[in-house]
Amino acid sequence: MPAACDSLLEDIEDIVSAQDVKPHDRQFARKNVVPKVRKRSSQKNVQADDDPPSDSIIPGAQKIWIRTWGCSHNNSDGEYMAGQLASYGYKITENAAEADLWLLNSCTVKSPAEDHFRNSIKKAQEDDKKVVLAGCVPQAQPRQDYLKGLSIIGVQQIDRVVEVVEETIKGHSVRLLGQKKDNGKRLGGARLDLPKIRKNPLIEIISINTGCLNACTYCKTKHARGDLASYPIEELVDRAKQSFQEGVCEIWLTSEDTGAYGRDIGTDLPTLLWKLVEVIPEGAMLRLGMTNPPYILEHLEEMAKILNHPRVYAFLHIPVQSASDSILMDMKREYCVADFKRVVDFLKEKVPGITIATDIICGFPGETDEDFQDTMKLVEEYRFPSLFINQFYPRPGTPAAKMHQVPALVKKQRTKDLSQLFHSYNPYDHKVGERQRVLVTEESFDCQFYVAHNQFYEQVLVPKDPEFMGKMVEVDIYEAGKHFMKGRPVSDANVFTPSITRPLAKGEVSGITEEKYADFCMMG
Repeated sequence: MPAACDSLLEDIEDIVSAQDVKPHDRQFARKNVVPKVRKRSSQKNVQADDDPPSDSIIPGAQKIWIRTWGCSHNNSDGEYMAGQLASYGYKITENAAEADLWLLNSCTVKSPAEDHFRNSIKKAQEDDKKVVLAGCVPQAQPRQDYLKGLSIIGVQQIDRVVEVVEETIKGHSVRLLGQKKDNGKRLGGARLDLPKIRKNPLIEIISINTGCLNACTYCKTKHARGDLASYPIEELVDRAKQSFQEGVCEIWLTSEDTGAYGRDIGTDLPTLLWKLVEVIPEGAMLRLGMTNPPYILEHLEEMAKILNHPRVYAFLHIPVQSASDSILMDMKREYCVADFKRVVDFLKEKVPGITIATDIICGFPGETDEDFQDTMKLVEEYRFPSLFINQFYPRPGTPAAKMHQVPALVKKQRTKDLSQLFHSYNPYDHKVGERQRVLVTEESFDCQFYVAHNQFYEQVLVPKDPEFMGKMVEVDIYEAGKHFMKGRPVSDANVFTPSITRPLAKGEVSGITEEKYADFCMMG
């Protein structure tokens, strides 16, 4: 295979010893390097001293294409890896064809996502690209046949991506899959203060913990991310402060289960959120990530207060997965339908207008027609404005893969029926005519509008006026679709600029001061 490296080492530790300088330590050591002025040859046909021989390999001079699949946690990991590579001198490119190396950051939640990952590896090999694999697929199943001979970096080792890429560029195949520990205690993962290239310079994704406390029978992610390991509150607050100092106006908190945050370090999610709220500038917003019902139940009162805060989106993603208690038991979800309803009903009462997003799996092993009808009734009752419908895919190595499977045609039909129900109602029609304050953060997929979100994290499309980007704008809602509203800026309203600095340019590395960045450029 063209992309398979010349030699195989089972672990990068066979190359890199404990005494070697780590990427984070050497990143900023470049300021101690004084560039030497060389005399150029006066002979026209003699190669300049600066130019390396055509057959030499100099790590740090190559172009790298990064592709990420999956959740916002995975996207944050991808941003950190891009930042470290760029700060070391590699050029991060959006053009896969021109790249020397492909860094493929995978997701293991669904079979189709892994299929895309596998196909990308094959394409890289066909195009004679060097390959480094990251994310949950190789972490959970590093010995898969299609991963043989390829370099792998584990989900807890992304702070050493420069080393893995360096060795791969040199022609080695290396694997770094260990877990980070301190005095035997598992840590949350890579440091939060690493360089990063945000996909959107206005949005910072912060992983507050890795892993979870659950043992869901269908989940493959647990195999990769492991048990719960939370970051200390002070580190998370510091990361938020740094983000705002770099022009971010929206923070997303993410993890495999945000509700379980802190249980391993003697704290909890509301305590973290109140600390974060203190450092959010006016005009900037905080969005909470997914939380499972069991861990939000004991904090309902505090969570309602936080979700009512003007700088926190009144939005929560709470997966139900099924409205059948027997199916939830087989899934080992550790709650019943009544628990889910209690959470939703309480928050809808205490946080007027709150957006509740949820997930549903269609065709889980053993699901009867009656079980599925219970799920249909739940959706009909709550009319969730955001509903993630997933046809069940058995993931190898999970208990659910060994259970009695629902026929494929039945799963497909149930997925179709639930999708039809979801598309039968329009959640935003009653909001036409409202005046809303929205935060503009990105461009729409079709490039025709800017995308903003109101207090309830509902999507509002606004005109593409460059003055609006990263700002709070007051709009009148004049149209509503299934997944969005359209807003017309109020003529006499002020465009509010959050009390934060100019955002970084797209592709600019976070976490590097101008002085340090100049050092990198000098060495590039």
